[in-house]
Amino acid sequence: MIINKIVKLKRILNDAVSKNKTIGLVPTMGFLHEGHLSLIRKAKKENELIVVSIFVNPTQFGPEEDFGTYPRNIKSDTKLAIEAGADIIFNPSVNEMYPEDSSTWVNVEGDITTILCGVSRPTHFKGVTTVVNMLFNIVEPNKAYFGQKDAQQVAVLTKMTKDLHLNVELVICPIIREVDGVALSSRNTYLNKDERKQASILYKSLQMALDAFRNGQNSVDELETLIKNQISTMHLAEIDYVNIRSFPSLNKIKDVKGRALAAVAVKFGKTRLIDNVILEKKK
Repeated sequence: MIINKIVKLKRILNDAVSKNKTIGLVPTMGFLHEGHLSLIRKAKKENELIVVSIFVNPTQFGPEEDFGTYPRNIKSDTKLAIEAGADIIFNPSVNEMYPEDSSTWVNVEGDITTILCGVSRPTHFKGVTTVVNMLFNIVEPNKAYFGQKDAQQVAVLTKMTKDLHLNVELVICPIIREVDGVALSSRNTYLNKDERKQASILYKSLQMALDAFRNGQNSVDELETLIKNQISTMHLAEIDYVNIRSFPSLNKIKDVKGRALAAVAVKFGKTRLIDNVILEKKK
């Protein structure tokens, strides 16, 4: 079932709540791949009614970014989502979500939104937190599902949910990867053959850092240098950042003592890819 209007969706969900059904929400921007589908399947196991939002949110794109060309295929997305377990596809228009008189923002302030991706995308997280807060208010899910690939987004949304005392549980799911380790992303379709081949260096470099950490290397400077040196072996790779921070607080650290995030953003041609691993000892 595809629903485009907020009023209609709320009416259906209110009926479900009256019958004590649990609701799972999987927010997406569409062009679904196995990473998204894994979130839907996880939600299906844990809830009775699954809502998948498919909305390319304009407010999280900068003026020079790819909002206009971002891949869209609602017909394919609907088929894939329903096969994975979705009950409702929420596919609103931009005007439905942002009426002409809309002027309210939800903004998590501080370093958590101004570091890493926040440096080159200064308005990005304000758009993310605003639209996710909208979706939480519209759907009122028991649980909402996000992928670890967008680790900074996970950290920001975790803080937003805590700070605003939102009555929703965030479920963070593992990164789904191709055979060569490249993290699944809708933007992978932008890569040409050579760029796609070289993109596998991101995961390889992160895994090398994880191995070094587990073998006793705790220095953030040393681990970051290791990652940078490995990525730089690919001549098409243009590093945006390589950064290791505590997780999920994203505080700056000199040595990895607890759970930490090793995150990278690298451009191949015009395509900017992100990836990460969690630095922690084997359990």
